[in-house]
Amino acid sequence: MDVSADVVVVGFGAAGACAAIEAAGAGVSVVVLDRFAGGGATALSGGVVYAGGGTRQQVEAGVPDTPEGMFDYLRHEVGEAVSGETLWRFCRGSADMLTWLEARGVPFDASLCPFKTSYPTNDYYLYYSGSEQARRDVAPPAPRGHRTKGRGTSGAVFFARLADCARRSGVRVLPQTAARELVTDGGRVTGVRCRGLSGAPRIAHRVLSRFAVKPGLYYPPLGRSLHRLAAALERRHGRDLLVRARRGVVIAAGGFVFDRELMDEHAPAYRRGLPLGTPGDDGSGIRLGTSVGGTTARMDRVTAWRFITPPSALRKGVLVGPDGRRVCDESLYGAAVGEAIITGHGGRAWLLVDDGVLDEARRQVPWQTLWFQRLQARYLLSRGLVTGLTLDEVAEAAGIDAAGLRATAKAYGDVPDALGKAPELVRPLVPPYSLIDVSIRSRVGYPCPVLTLGGLVVDERTGRVTGVEGLYAAGRSAVGVCSESYVSGLSLADCVFSGRRAGLHAAGEAPC
Repeated sequence: MDVSADVVVVGFGAAGACAAIEAAGAGVSVVVLDRFAGGGATALSGGVVYAGGGTRQQVEAGVPDTPEGMFDYLRHEVGEAVSGETLWRFCRGSADMLTWLEARGVPFDASLCPFKTSYPTNDYYLYYSGSEQARRDVAPPAPRGHRTKGRGTSGAVFFARLADCARRSGVRVLPQTAARELVTDGGRVTGVRCRGLSGAPRIAHRVLSRFAVKPGLYYPPLGRSLHRLAAALERRHGRDLLVRARRGVVIAAGGFVFDRELMDEHAPAYRRGLPLGTPGDDGSGIRLGTSVGGTTARMDRVTAWRFITPPSALRKGVLVGPDGRRVCDESLYGAAVGEAIITGHGGRAWLLVDDGVLDEARRQVPWQTLWFQRLQARYLLSRGLVTGLTLDEVAEAAGIDAAGLRATAKAYGDVPDALGKAPELVRPLVPPYSLIDVSIRSRVGYPCPVLTLGGLVVDERTGRVTGVEGLYAAGRSAVGVCSESYVSGLSLADCVFSGRRAGLHAAGEAPC
């Protein structure tokens, strides 16, 4: 059985949906393939889009921002992952991008979160989602985390609205259809060979893969077992399918955090974290690109989220490694904290606090957290800590160097802070003391999510995979704006940015 379209998109998450919408809007036919039922890591996410420069929500909330300020801050975070020209294009078009999403049904809101958090409660939808407040020396801080309006983690709402828009635009979606091989003709990509399911096996696969994802995040062994059953259905009941692409193919199949071989090869230090995504984030899309001559970059860049907040009072603590020495500014974004712990301290760290900080933090838990944050906060503030009357006592209980801890505690509390932490967060700690274990390892109650950031190298003007005609890549299958470091919302924003770019340029290619 053969299917044909002008543009074929592999993967139906944020990047794939945006690519499909733009290609269809350009007047060409579009087919989307997804190994599962669509959504990918997008539907599991918090639905946060990093946007600024004067969005409608920022204006309504009364917070000033400019494209220049956004650029200056992101230049610090993005590094050399993309050129300055591309980053400026991203920042300059950021407010319009959010308007584009709203026009396609994605809801946002201007309610500004008054406290620092990793993710706002259902009362707030605009917040400081990165290290903006800790990087005041780089650019004037502005809240740029725009959470999709919806209860709980609202990535499912974000994706559902884009998926509906894609289908209304005439996009044909083939779920339970796994891309296996790219077809080429004279060096140009002209199609995709797939294995697809139909009938009862398709329904069973959809059910198994659905329960392998979100429950699997909280209990990974269950997810792995269900995914093995789904993979067996693919092998036993899958039928070959050739999908021809007259203009181009867009790879938007996610990253590789679920592929142990690639993780061991490129980022072994991050294997201790909890993979954030779906079993489809197995590098298969990236491998499709390299199989026809594409190249990869930044495959060693992985983000590990070790959030100290909420509750926000914990920023007043002192983060130390096994030697008792300070790790970083405790008010930095969780990915920056995670990287500092992994690269400088072997993945092991503790937060030193006193009873004043603990009491304030415990009072904040009920109103600063959603249910999953509440579980983590209560774990940290009970089972996750050791307490003692002296620094030597807590150091011995935690198994860290007492002399180093004493030196750190003696030096902490001076203003200005040696690492630049805001003065209102700095004060000397007094006995009794507690050390909260925030080490990087997967554990019930306090997982450390990890997400891969590298992928296929693309032309930054078009999204075309370098050196391969007729092939494009977007989202976490490609090197993009967030491929150096991560702040909340930057990956989804990059998926929209790169997906739209790839879809438009693929639609504009001369038909083969």
